[in-house]
Amino acid sequence: MGHSQSGNIHVTSRDFEPRSDSQPDVPLAVVEEILLNLPEHQVVRVCRLVCREWKELVDSAAHWRERCRREGIQPCDASRPPEDWRLFYFMSKKRRNLLKNPSAEDEFNGWKIVQNGGDRWSIGNHSLEISNKTVPKYFVTSYMLCLKQQLIDLKKEGYSAAFMDQQQPHIKISDWYAQRCDCGCEYHICVELLDQKKKPIYTFEPEPVFFSQWNDTKWCEMTHVFKDYGPGVRFIRFTHGGKDTQFWAGHYGIRVTNSSVEICPAMLVTKACRPSSPSPCLCESSSASATTPGPTPSSICSR
Repeated sequence: MGHSQSGNIHVTSRDFEPRSDSQPDVPLAVVEEILLNLPEHQVVRVCRLVCREWKELVDSAAHWRERCRREGIQPCDASRPPEDWRLFYFMSKKRRNLLKNPSAEDEFNGWKIVQNGGDRWSIGNHSLEISNKTVPKYFVTSYMLCLKQQLIDLKKEGYSAAFMDQQQPHIKISDWYAQRCDCGCEYHICVELLDQKKKPIYTFEPEPVFFSQWNDTKWCEMTHVFKDYGPGVRFIRFTHGGKDTQFWAGHYGIRVTNSSVEICPAMLVTKACRPSSPSPCLCESSSASATTPGPTPSSICSR
């Protein structure tokens, strides 16, 4: 067992010798405590292979439930405890953006152009500060409706049907958009949770956002959290875009960037939280909707 320069403990199979009858037994409670203080990947890849007793400890629900407790990771819905605590633990730790190329850094790769009106979609190369980070590029629309779309296959992203149906993790969407100060424009977004046949189960589609000419150019964030959507969700379809309202040739319409779709199985409980005050979901911003509306008639989603 060694230490890296960063101070992390690294365990290899050479650190453990096969047990023999002449060696005193280490109480399993002590072994359990040691395992809980090692990195989770080392526990699964190395420690689990040492002997049958260690394998049983690592495979037990109690081990991963205790890891979750110590790290303050709890299901967003306490009425649906995980069937597989190890899977729940790792899924909670691997939160990431499921949208490809959200900020136009790879042109339009990963996106399906649904509508390409006016002078078509384009890309703006002026960097900007959004949510405490620099975004180098953005997508920009023209004088007729421009829409683009991504379809997320949850199974391919590592979220099994059993996990989605049993756990029903919160699904957070976020999208940043802005207008030009000299041109009026409108912004559209539609996000659908789809079943195996790609039919909508739930739809989030707010009214279009309109900006008048000679408005300021602050970037706005659209957020929403899907909750309690029931079983059957296998795909997520994300569609957004817009146009300018002055019908000017060129690219004076709504600008969009830094879009995201995240699966959030857990909420973070800190020591400072009181039992009577529920903690926010790991992925949920303060501006996110507290409830998920039922299916609504789709307009841009059906295009």
